[in-house]
Amino acid sequence: MLRGLYGAASGMITQQRQQEALSNNIANANTPGYKADQTAIRAFPELLIQQSGGGNTIPTTQGGFNIPLSRQLGGMNTGVYVQETIPHFAQGDLVESGLPTDVAIQQREVPDETGAIFFSVQNEDGDVRYTRNGNFTIDAEGYLVTNQGYYVLDEDGNNIQTDGTVDTITPEGVIPTEGGDVTLGTQYVADVNTLTKEGNDLFQGDGEAVPADADYVLQQGTLEQSNVNTEQAMTDMMNAYRLFESNQRVLRVYDESLGKAVTEVGRLG
Repeated sequence: MLRGLYGAASGMITQQRQQEALSNNIANANTPGYKADQTAIRAFPELLIQQSGGGNTIPTTQGGFNIPLSRQLGGMNTGVYVQETIPHFAQGDLVESGLPTDVAIQQREVPDETGAIFFSVQNEDGDVRYTRNGNFTIDAEGYLVTNQGYYVLDEDGNNIQTDGTVDTITPEGVIPTEGGDVTLGTQYVADVNTLTKEGNDLFQGDGEAVPADADYVLQQGTLEQSNVNTEQAMTDMMNAYRLFESNQRVLRVYDESLGKAVTEVGRLG
């Protein structure tokens, strides 16, 4: 009986975490460059149930020993769990914003099936991180920064000084400034599944220079929208809620059965 109780409880926990991931996706549906999270649900390792002993034995011809008779009854799963949350890196729609500091990566083709191109930025600790959110602005000191205030880096890994304005960003990422042309830093990640989400549209991982055969352009005055499908996310959320309720009812039945076993079955007289 307790096996069923544990299975129902694990199902409720799994659907709760599924709901949390879907809620976060919907909350960021309007966040430029946001990549939707997908949950990977796995079953606990299957247990092999085997009957052994029980008084039944097989006689042997040597030594007069009897071997206990056993037989396999089958497998049993004891529940499910959320193994990991994986970002979905499909490109979102490109929408014109009209702001000269906004820029989007239009990625057409890359050498690796799981590869993607990112902007390189510097977080508050001075470490290099990656983002697809090109909603940039200029801070009080004239540096190009993200909407969270992180410095946008050039191709050499330096902060970009704009002299207070950005008039042009070429499809190659070149920004003309008084001190000379500066090129936006873009990095290539061959396997996006190795990246770790940090929040604030940042990813941590190892990047490299964009391969020469990668086909992409940068579009000024344009933003890449979130790749969240809100209609599908709402449908999945309702499905997760129904599954949570189903497991909850199963758990309640087991609880009532245990209560009867304690208060009625064991009663004397």
